[in-house]
Amino acid sequence: MREGQTFAGASRLTRYVNLVKLPHTLFALPFALVGVVLASYDEPVTWRVVAWVAVAFTAARFAAMGFNRIADRRLDAVNPRTARREIPSGAIRVREAVAAVAVAAMVFVFAAWRLNPLCAWLSPVALGWVFFYSYTKRFTHFAHLALGLGTGIAPVGGYLAVTGAWSRPWWALLLLALAVMGWVGGFDIFYALQDIGFDRQHGLHSLPASLGERGAIRVARVLHSMTVAFLVVAGVALGGGILYIIGAVVVAALLVYEHALVKPGDLSRIDAAFFTMNGIISVTFFTFALVERVLR
Repeated sequence: MREGQTFAGASRLTRYVNLVKLPHTLFALPFALVGVVLASYDEPVTWRVVAWVAVAFTAARFAAMGFNRIADRRLDAVNPRTARREIPSGAIRVREAVAAVAVAAMVFVFAAWRLNPLCAWLSPVALGWVFFYSYTKRFTHFAHLALGLGTGIAPVGGYLAVTGAWSRPWWALLLLALAVMGWVGGFDIFYALQDIGFDRQHGLHSLPASLGERGAIRVARVLHSMTVAFLVVAGVALGGGILYIIGAVVVAALLVYEHALVKPGDLSRIDAAFFTMNGIISVTFFTFALVERVLR
């Protein structure tokens, strides 16, 4: 049986798309573009910058996800839910995955260099963090936040790609990163609910394994509440107005619905909560931010 959010087919392209679940790029790319939109209040944005931001983000995510699959290949092989993933099933050999990750990492660094010197200098730091995440569940309960912070780099990177400098006020970009960290960390907790038994058996430190379903879902609620609050404060500080705030309110409503899909003892709609709702959330929020900017 295929894992959720993957494509049927045996072509090499399909294998690599499934290896990194490429459609999940939809989750966070809109937030990188929100950073671009907010930066446009200070500096003009060109299509060239937007294109390189998209290339940089997609390459970084490919590298991060591919590295995670390599690091977790032995665990994936013994987990019934993940045993048919590309590396443990033999559809992609480890050395092929390593080569793909290396190419994606080089594309990311090149794209960052094409944007501006600050992005170029920070690109190895960003890669280092997203690679480091893959090992965090082996020693900390907060791997979900490590993943979230890796994705939280996206809107910061989008902003820096346009301005080439940190924000004023300085804390606004930090809050924007923390907002995305809470969003991703919260839904990653949902995703980890599927593996509570496996994680406990193999000594992996997920919050669901530590706190159980109810406790983990409560933490996800706190993180998603933090997301909405930080989105509003950071966005207003960086120039967002009424439509931006309305977008954050819509995000809050969608998150409430997402939490209604996942209940202790009933994970039957986890794919809808994890993939469908989060794709809708990110695209919807970006749309509100962009429409406001266009109308000004």
